[in-house]
Parts: sequence; structure tokens; C-alpha cells
Amino acid sequence: MAPMNSAAKHGARAIAARSDNFHRWRSRKDIIAKRIIGLGGLLVIAAVLLILFYLLFVVSPLFQPASLNQTSLDSKGDWDKNVTVFLSIEEQQKVALKVDRSGRAEFLGLDGLEVIESINLVEDDHAVVLATGDQANKGLVAVAYDDGQVSLFKHDYETDFSRGVEKKSIVPTVSFPYGRESYELMPGGGISDLAFSDSESALVIAAVAKDGRVRIDWSTKQENFLSGEVTLDRTIKSLDTGFEVSAIGISDDHRWLYLGDPLGRVHFIRLSDMEEIQTVQASDSAISEMSMLLGGISLLAGDDSGVITQLFPVRNEDNSFRLEVIRRFEGLHASVVDIIPEQRRKGFLAVDREGNMAIYHSTAGQTILEHELDHGRPSALALAPRASGLLVLNPDGGADFIDIDNEHPETSFSSLWSKVWYENYSGPEYIWQSSASSNEFEPKFSLTPLVFGTLKAALYAMLFALPLALMGAAFTAYFMSASLRRMVKPTIEIMAALPTVILGFLAGLWFAPYLEENLAGILSLLLVLPAGLLLFAWFWTRAPWRIKSFVREGWAPVLLLPVLVFLGWVSLELVGPLQNLFFEGDLRTWLSREAGISYDQRNAMVVGCAMGFAVIPTIFSIAEDAIYGVPKTLSDGSLALGATPWQTLVRVILPTASPGMFSAVMIGLGRAVGETMIVLMATGNTPIMDWNLFEGMRTLAANIAVEMPESALNSSHYRILFLAALVLFLFTFVVNTGAELIRQRLREKYSSL
Repeated sequence: MAPMNSAAKHGARAIAARSDNFHRWRSRKDIIAKRIIGLGGLLVIAAVLLILFYLLFVVSPLFQPASLNQTSLDSKGDWDKNVTVFLSIEEQQKVALKVDRSGRAEFLGLDGLEVIESINLVEDDHAVVLATGDQANKGLVAVAYDDGQVSLFKHDYETDFSRGVEKKSIVPTVSFPYGRESYELMPGGGISDLAFSDSESALVIAAVAKDGRVRIDWSTKQENFLSGEVTLDRTIKSLDTGFEVSAIGISDDHRWLYLGDPLGRVHFIRLSDMEEIQTVQASDSAISEMSMLLGGISLLAGDDSGVITQLFPVRNEDNSFRLEVIRRFEGLHASVVDIIPEQRRKGFLAVDREGNMAIYHSTAGQTILEHELDHGRPSALALAPRASGLLVLNPDGGADFIDIDNEHPETSFSSLWSKVWYENYSGPEYIWQSSASSNEFEPKFSLTPLVFGTLKAALYAMLFALPLALMGAAFTAYFMSASLRRMVKPTIEIMAALPTVILGFLAGLWFAPYLEENLAGILSLLLVLPAGLLLFAWFWTRAPWRIKSFVREGWAPVLLLPVLVFLGWVSLELVGPLQNLFFEGDLRTWLSREAGISYDQRNAMVVGCAMGFAVIPTIFSIAEDAIYGVPKTLSDGSLALGATPWQTLVRVILPTASPGMFSAVMIGLGRAVGETMIVLMATGNTPIMDWNLFEGMRTLAANIAVEMPESALNSSHYRILFLAALVLFLFTFVVNTGAELIRQRLREKYSSL
């Protein structure tokens, strides 16, 4: 072999150098690509974690406990000489109203507890026995005197900006909407308790004497059209109870009178006739205090053991009312002496004889906070309208102001996930109803029907999509000819790009009414199509070879298109005869009457079809790629060993492709769970819990989309919507994590094939 000349050596070295440079550059690119991909993965994880932490940040205040901050107030006046019978605070917590036994109403500036204005409520020298205010934020106060007379006055506040915004002042006013003079309600005096209810049409005042007598003043209002003056047409009713009355209450609608007795019973009386009396054993101890919760439906009855019982009327099957014990609240240790409902929420505050205080929320059914007052039982106390502050007058003449941080008392595990007995309901239920026209509305924030609706919508969508998508993917990848596959697969994948808002629009405005009119025909498709296709397949297998030869191999599915059209036409044409023959002319009416199945136009069936149509392309594309990617050597080997194409598909191809197919199903499920627009437009958005195919639902995603723009920033409603998003996030995370673990096991199991 001849020695290599210098030129050849130089060329070889050059080639080797270029090869080394290429490999080094390739190695650098691989390292760079690896690091970029790794960085991208880390950024994805970081983004997911940031979303999670942000959701937790917004949601966490819902579960923070309430707190108090107490401040002692320095008095600059002699307002504490007389016994206080009534105390209240205005909205901005700058001025308080105090009524004492002398019949004097004093407005106190909370900066120094100095008297800024004083008004005598009565001209006569009568002592005030007690006074009670309304809970409807009207400022109306009823006053009872030692001679059995009563009077009413109204206190209000105006903001004075004459000295500028920074030096604004609160100007209190007192008026007498029903006249300044008092009138006799309890002859002989001795009023021990007083309750009243005011509305646009009537004023009802009830008083209890120390000897057990009950007197009710039912006054019908008459307003002068010209002057606007309101006069009262009084009707006095007496009630001989036959038992000692320890507490009294009146519903806001003037329908019911409540009487508590020392035996722990609550007596339920219809005010219109004063004859129908029901008795409920509310406690084992004497009823010591009563108050109506915001809205005047629920009664709060405190007893000598410190337990507070919530009761309200419930309709019977015969449309009559019964008084029902709903829930009990503990936290106090002695006899309840005062119950103060909040003016804007379904919460309340209570104090016992030993000076223990507790804050509760009725809907959540929980004790929010317990606190022992520094000076024992207060001489008087008042809760601010927003329930953010508490003014306490101590027995020694001093005063304290307690700031209350209790932003989200309505949130608890039971209110979010368990059945709750809401006012005006016949029993405990799962309810989501976040708003209403009335300020006395009881918010209902149960997430259970939303989770149920999410699962229901996803289930029906997957029931519709999975058979079509997976079977279509298997046929396309394994049986269909390559030329036909090149047309079918891109066509189906393009369907994935169709906006879901379009699908929702078509489902809600076209398919839902069409389904309602042709329900029998659509349901008949479930029978006619499978039977017709099987029958056509049977005939095709027995068709002569000269007929089959006209169809290219793998193109036989094209023949099904006219068959499907024909079968669909036959099913829809049979609507009338089928309904007349089996369902007395109307399937929907028959379902409602015979089977008790109600039908809503926008229902789960509409959602299942529309959302299934949206999910099919995703599942089909991924599953088809997984099946088509199975090495052909496996199928060829199976066929060579004598297996049929069907056996090869079931025993070899599908198990090998199962990890990819499972991923397709999980991705489709994730899209179905998180779908918003289709559910929003194709269902009635009713948060009910019913598996009925013909009723609607409300999903977590749709609820967030509907209510988030209407929620007040940082309100309980706002944060609970973020909690719903967190639940959706965690559900998706858990499902996807479980799916990945299963996919890895499937891959390991069938990797040896």
C-alpha cells in the first residue's frame, strides 16, 4: 500500500477537524436545547405553583378566625348617672344614642363620651322601664314606661360637610313619626318585656306584664295624600296565656307572636286570630331572652344555661305552619341576658349574666368567637350597623369600645359542603344562591351542587364522546385505507379549532329547541342507528364478491354515510307514530306524568351532545396517533401467527397503545370538566342535584364566569368563587396526577410487546 502523500494527509486532517467541530457544535446545541427545555419545564411548574399560591392567598381570609381589639374610652361628661335602658351606634361609629330611665335621649360623641345633644322623650315625670329598637336599620325605638304607656321615636344621622371633608361631622336628629304623646298599652303598668314590628302598612306592638298578661296593639297606617302625615287606627288585643311569659318576639311580617316561658317552651301564635297556639320545647332551661334575626323570620331564644336556639316556621304537607327547632348555639356559660342581631348579616352577638360574650352566625351554624368582658355583665351594649364595633357601658360607669374583625362569618365546612336548613325551606338542602333583591337575603354558598353539576356535565359529555372518539380512532388507524385516512384525520382535527362559544350558541338556540320538538325521534336514534348499521354490516358480509370489488379496500365506511342519513330520516319521521303508539301523543308529558321525570329545554342531554362534540376531536387525534404509532411488526407478527385482524386489534394493538389512549381520555375529561361557554349557553344554569338527563345543572367553571363580574371585591362571595376555582384546580391536578401514574404503569406493562 502506497504511503499517503501530504495533500491527502492534509485533507484527512481537515475532514477530521470539520467532523470534530460538527460534533462539538452538535453537543453544544444538545446541551443548550436540554437546558432550554428544562428551563421551560421549570417555568411551567412555577406558573402552576403561582396560580395555586394566588388562589390560596385570595381564599385564605375565609378561614381566618375573628379577632377583637378593645379600647377604654375616657368620659368627659356625667352621662352615666342614670341607668341605661337602650344603646345604639350610628353607621360611622362616631356617635352613640343612650336612653336612660329618666326618659332622656342623649347623643354621645365616642371620642370622649361627651353629650353632644340631649332630648326629653316625655313631658310627664314617668320612669322608663325598658326600650327596644328595630333590626331593620330604620332607627325606630319603642319605649315602655312604668305606668304601662308606650311611645315611639326615630333617631337618624346626617353628615355635615360645611367645614370640609376632613372636618365632617355627624348631626343626630330625633323625630316622632307617630306622634310625641305616649298612650296606654298595659293598664296598671308593670311591663316586663316589649316587642314591636313596623312596616309600610301596619305597626304592631306587644307588651308583657309581670303577671303574665299579653297586650297587642295592632295599628293600621293611614297616610294623608296631601300632607304625608301618618295616622294610626289602633286595635288593642289581649291574650290570656295561662302561663308565665319570660320573653316575647314578633315576626317582621306581623304574622306570628312568640312567647317564651320558664319551662323552656316557645309558644307560636298567629296574630291574625290569636287562637292558633303551638308549643315547642326549645330548651331544657328557662327562656331568658328572645330576639328576631335579620329579616324577622328566625327566632333566637336564649335560655338560662347559655344555649341559644334558632327556630322558624316551616310549612307542612297540608300547607300549614309548624315551628321547628333548626339549630342550637353554645359558647355562653350562664343565663343569656341580651341577644343583638346584626343589621346586615345573619349573625348575632349574645351576652350572659356573668359577662361572657359570644359571636355567632346562623347559616354557618358556628360560634365565631368567645370573649370574657373585663368588667363582668355590662349595663348596656350596642353593636355597630356593620357589626365591626361594639360599645360596652360598664357597671362602674366607664365604657369600652371593641373593634371586631369578622369579615367572613358565613364560611364554614357545613355551609360549603353539607346540607343547611335555610329560612323558608322545608328541610336541609344543598343550595347555591348568592344574591337576591332583598337586603335581608340569606346567602347560600354550598359548593356541593356546583361540584355535582361539573361531574354530571363531564359524565354525559364523556358518555357521548368516548365511544365515538375511541372507536373512530381505532378504525381510522388500523382498518381505514391510507388515502382515506389522510382526508378523515385532518378534517376531525380541524373540528377542535371550532370555538366553543359557537358550539354553545348552536346548542342553546338551535339544538335545544329542536330536541324538545323531536325528543322521541332523537331517542329513537339510539335504537335505530345501531340496529340499522348492524343489519347493513350483516348484508355486506354476505354480498357477492363482484359487488364488493367495486369498493376499494379500506373505503367501505364511505358506504355508511347514505345509510346513516337514511336511518336518521326514518327515525325523525317516526316521531309522530311512535308518540301516538307508545306515549299518548307527547313523550315529554308522558315522562312527567308516568315516570315523574321533568323536562327542561336546556338540559344535560343538550350539554352532553354539544360538549361531547367539542371533546371528540381531542380524544380522537391523540388516541389515533397512539394506535397508529404501534410498530407494524407487532400486527404483522400477530397476523402471521394466525390471529384475525380483530383479534390483533384487541389483543395486541390496543394494549400497546393503551398509555396514549388513556392520556387522550384524561385530556378529554379535563377539557370537559373545565368547559365554560357550552355549559353556560346550553343549560339552564340551575344549581340542582339531580341525575335526570332532561334537567340542567350549574358547573364550577360556568358559575365563576357568571358571577365573578357581579361580586364585590374581597367580599365573601368573591372569595368563595376563588375557592370554587381552587377546587377545580385541585380536582384537575389530582385527576391528571392519577392519570399519569396509571399511564406509566400501562407503559411498563406493555413495553415488552
